[in-house]
Amino acid sequence: MSNRIIYVVSDSVGETADLVVKAAISQFNGSTHDTIVKHIPYVEDKETIKEVISLAKLDQAIICFTLVVPELRNYLIAEATKEGVVYHDIIGPLIDKMESSYGMKAKYEPGRVRKLDDDYFKKVEAIEFAVKYDDGRDPRGIMKADIVLIGVSRTSKTPLSQYLALKRFKVANVPIVPEVDPPEELFKVPSQKCIGLKISPEKLNFIRRERLKSLGLNDQAVYANINRIKEELAFFEKVVEKIGCQVIDVSNKAVEETANIIQTIMNS
Repeated sequence: MSNRIIYVVSDSVGETADLVVKAAISQFNGSTHDTIVKHIPYVEDKETIKEVISLAKLDQAIICFTLVVPELRNYLIAEATKEGVVYHDIIGPLIDKMESSYGMKAKYEPGRVRKLDDDYFKKVEAIEFAVKYDDGRDPRGIMKADIVLIGVSRTSKTPLSQYLALKRFKVANVPIVPEVDPPEELFKVPSQKCIGLKISPEKLNFIRRERLKSLGLNDQAVYANINRIKEELAFFEKVVEKIGCQVIDVSNKAVEETANIIQTIMNS
């Protein structure tokens, strides 16, 4: 196998075709040095295809392609056949079989793998952000966040942050405690980004008592004292009033329900 040429043609970047071609070449003496791979990415018209076929014929080359748009795919096959150029359709036959097997039509959109990868990495980035800026660990996250959740302890700030991260929102959450001044960043960030999480004293009392029991602690501790809870909630009300942000009552709401409300607010 010496001085062979393969044209890799794609209507996107061409990574899929390139990997397949290199894997195939490696089966011949385990080396890619004797084969020249020429990449023709982002093919969107028949003129480019016709030109590639002319070059491939001149070079006695093989054309390997991933064209998902049926019109371009069929054109390349027809022209290559007419000119006697060897070709290999890498993805087309598999899409055809999937359509037949699933009883569904493909989208035929170039570059969807890259779009899906981008979506995945955005989700991972949002989850890492939520972990890094959880529970007010670093106030600098407030300025970088898409959403800032504020509330007293046990108002589902952390699970909400994680749930919204799965929807690709970068979320920071900040606990509100009477003895600690809220970070100044809370009053600098646009109020539309902030969401206050409100809860009834009775509900919070129940949640905190159950939390203490689960930890093997006395459920009569100050943390679950109703008067202490009312003090915390009164301080919370002053903070959200100063920020001017929207407030959601989470007393009887599941995390998913609250998250849907927040998404609606952010998308409005």
